[in-house]
Amino acid sequence: MLSVFLFWLAVVELLIVVVSVAEFAIGNRSIRSLKNAAPISRHTLPKISVITAARNEARNIEEALLSVLHQDYANLEVIVVDDRSSDETGAILDRMSAANRRLRVVHVTELPRGWLGKNHALYRGAERATGDWLLFSDADVVMEPTTVSRGIRFALDERLDHLAVTPHVAMSGLLLNMVAGAFTLFFGIYAKPWKARDPKSSRHIGIGAFNLVRAEVYRAVGGHQSIALRPDDDMKLGKLIKKAGYRQDVVLGDGLITVEWYASVGELMRGLEKNSFAGVEYNFGLVILSFFAMLAMYVWPVFALAFTSGVTRLLNVAILLGLAAGYADNASFHGMKRWHCFALPLSALIFGFIILRATLKTILNDGINWRGTHYPLAELKANKV
Repeated sequence: MLSVFLFWLAVVELLIVVVSVAEFAIGNRSIRSLKNAAPISRHTLPKISVITAARNEARNIEEALLSVLHQDYANLEVIVVDDRSSDETGAILDRMSAANRRLRVVHVTELPRGWLGKNHALYRGAERATGDWLLFSDADVVMEPTTVSRGIRFALDERLDHLAVTPHVAMSGLLLNMVAGAFTLFFGIYAKPWKARDPKSSRHIGIGAFNLVRAEVYRAVGGHQSIALRPDDDMKLGKLIKKAGYRQDVVLGDGLITVEWYASVGELMRGLEKNSFAGVEYNFGLVILSFFAMLAMYVWPVFALAFTSGVTRLLNVAILLGLAAGYADNASFHGMKRWHCFALPLSALIFGFIILRATLKTILNDGINWRGTHYPLAELKANKV
């Protein structure tokens, strides 16, 4: 009886893998590259306001900000909101703003109740923005000089209201890169970003490194005030825009945008504590179901090689080869190592543990602790989008 169950489990999993790999291959190849968009050359350029929230970013803020200030786009203003920093961030920003008239600095000293710090900072920055377009970008993002120009060119040519651009993620350490590759794969499975441009699909996209939005659209959907307590603010801003019927798309940054991610797997684990549970709308049952589905799909086939035989074993070999092919194909589109596909079962196990741990910690702590502030779970759940 068990052998029959394991046989049909392998059949179902192999079918899922074949369909998923095919969908990924087609979907990824439909995502265009920002490098193929020529820098805009119009005489009248729409004004763009780059808005960044910074809290204790003294290590990275100067390099990132200089890359924005050195963009080859003339009609640009840069607004950085210093969100209660306790390091040298504020002093660095003041010094840089004194040397560059395009940079405006806003200092926030208190966080109003009902807001996540980053979301409040971005909202405050958007309040002061005078641009026709708002570009929300993180404080550790480094951009190649033509990035903004290419982005607005693509958005205007495609008549978009919102454009998200994927960054190149710079990481050190073999294990961290392997887990990050698995994260990218699982995010693609969950979000299906290539469907964001389809008005008939409910799929949406938002990327914290580069979210370019028409100012009138941002204000029409309520901006960050509508997602004041969402740790996944980039995706949820994209969801607001898509639900309201506006046009959005995502393109590959292909090295035009670089962000330094976490320095270790432990830091990744702590970093994902704030938004893992939010990503599934605080549904504990869905987390448990996803965890065991991940074990069955990505981890069990390895053990099945030892506990099965005949056709069932061959099916599990095919599953592992299919998963490796899907990982490698996806990795090639995001500048990651394709050979890390052989570590996918281990990476999936680690990633599943990280998500389960983050969920349980959020429940046991009755909320999340983020950048020195505790946010109760009931308040987080109430901010539904």
